[in-house]
Order: sequence, then structure tokens, then C-alpha cells
Amino acid sequence: MSDLATTDKGDGESSRGGTKTLEADLERYRRELTGYCYRMLGSSFEAEDAVQDTMVRAWRSVEKFEGRSSLRSWLYRIATNVCLDMLNAGNRRARPMDLSGPTPVAQAQLTARSEATWLEPVPDGRVLPAAGDPADTAVERETIRLAFVAALQHLPPKQRAVLILREVLSWKASEVAELLGTSVASVNSALQRARATLAESPPAASDPADPLDEEQRELLERYVAAFEGYDMEALTAVLHDDATLSMPPYDLWLQGHENIVGWMLGVGSVCRGSRLVPTVANGMPAFAHYHEAEDGSGHVPWALMVMDIRDGKIAGINSFLDTDRWFPLFDLPARLEPEPAKEG
Repeated sequence: MSDLATTDKGDGESSRGGTKTLEADLERYRRELTGYCYRMLGSSFEAEDAVQDTMVRAWRSVEKFEGRSSLRSWLYRIATNVCLDMLNAGNRRARPMDLSGPTPVAQAQLTARSEATWLEPVPDGRVLPAAGDPADTAVERETIRLAFVAALQHLPPKQRAVLILREVLSWKASEVAELLGTSVASVNSALQRARATLAESPPAASDPADPLDEEQRELLERYVAAFEGYDMEALTAVLHDDATLSMPPYDLWLQGHENIVGWMLGVGSVCRGSRLVPTVANGMPAFAHYHEAEDGSGHVPWALMVMDIRDGKIAGINSFLDTDRWFPLFDLPARLEPEPAKEG
């Protein structure tokens, strides 16, 4: 039965051994399937739900798997069907900048939208291979960027699947056709349409940031110092003229360092005294943003900041404010204790 282990129903020990082997066979594909489903759905949690559903469906239908394709191909077929079913509900994940134009800071108002509206961040470790060809890993990292995944959401679901399978995962047209139960000509046509749609509204570019080079590390250090010190002149110096700030679940987004600094000195002034802890998300540098606790003892979660860097400056700050969801997902501390007083 190809690379899928069988179980011996008549022998308890063999059955248990086969069950464990089957579990291991399925589990070794979980991370890459999660990456695929994340690109399809734009949601970390929906992607994990889709993969779990895939595993359950595979387990229940294992007797129907006859080895005509590889286990991997079979799992991707199931995962694609799960994602298409979820997308048939009509939900499309977006960023605030995908829904409206920027708002001048003088007119800025915070209006929350449903959780299901927003494109969600994802930890690299949940969706990227632990090891592999550096060139392939670079492509996979580039294609989990928030801007790229947001662009994918503009594609019809089947075009989205075709583009991801062909251009991100490097499947052959014949393999995709077999997976989708269609013709090679249909796959090629869908890919051409998907490419044309992305060419009309290409995702904003950002510099590769893994590993960070010396210039990028210095830039992020300057950003942290400016933000934690609430030094708006220093903050302006590290931001692009057209830098953006968004804050899901609010649909407001700001563009330009003047508007961002204006926000920071107005409504955003509650961020004075914050601390930033580095992490990574969506193939980009990120920070866990902690506010001073109301009791003055330590710092508590406020936002997950996913950064975009372009041409040596900060091009985007994507602040996700639902820390009850994001901090546990990223294994971030629930609180930062006060720093010990410095002697002398």
C-alpha cells in the first residue's frame, strides 16, 4: 500500500504497532499541510482546524487508499477539498488596507470588525519546514508574508489552490490536474488567470529577512529604542515616508510617518513605557508588544507587531491586538516582570 502502513486486524499487538506507524506517517506531513491551508484560508486557526479535519478524514478512509498515488498527494487532495468546502462559505480574509483607503490621523476612528474578517499572523514554526533546500525554504517564507497571503485571498478558491500548488510547492500541472480531478489544460488556464489577477494588484514588496543582515538588525534595534523611549524623532528616522500602521480588529489604517507619529502622540500615547520582545511571524521580524501594567508592576500583552522592511527602513507595522489569541499561539510570556533595579 505505497508508503502507508497497514494494520493487522487479527493481532492486537500488530494493530497497535500499525496504528502508531499510521499516526507517524500522517503526522510527518502536518507542518507542510498547515502551510498550504494557511495560504488557502489566511487564518492560523482555520488552517490548523483544516489540517486536523484532513487527518481525521484520512484516518477514517484509510481502507480506500489503494496506493495509486503517494500518501502526500492523497493528503493534499483531502486538504484541498476541506479548504474548498470552508471557502465556499464566502469568507475572504483581508488586511485593513485591502478594505479601504488610509485615514488621515485627524479623522481617525477605531471601528472593530468581526474576527472572521481579518488575515491572521502565523508562527514560522507552524508552517515552514524545519530543514530543507535553502532556495525552496526562501520561496516558502516569501509566500507566507502577510502581503502575499492577502493577495492570494483575491483569487477564486480553485485558482488559489492551483497557484499555490504550481508556483509555491512546484507540483507538475499533471499532478495538480489529478488532485483536482480536472484536465491539464484547465489547470494551465487557471494558473494563467491567477497570475493575471496578481499582476493587476501585486503584493507590496519587502526585503528578505531571514536571516537578518547587519543593517536590518541595526534598523530593528533603532526601532525598539525609539518605540520604548517614545522618541518620535528617532521613530520618524526609521520609517519610510509611506510607511503603514494597521491594528486589527480595527479597520483603521494610517499611512505616512506624519500620520503614524500623530497617532502615537494622540490616542496611541497609551503606548508610552512599553517594552518590545523580538519574535518572528510570517517569515518576517516581529515583536511582542507589552504595555505597563495598571498596577505599575511589570508589563502585560498589548499587541503582536509584524514588521515589513523595505530598502533599509520600516515599511509596515501590522499590530494584531487580540493578544488572548496570538500570545499563546506564539508561545509568548503572559506577563513581563519588572526589571531588577540597577546597582549604583
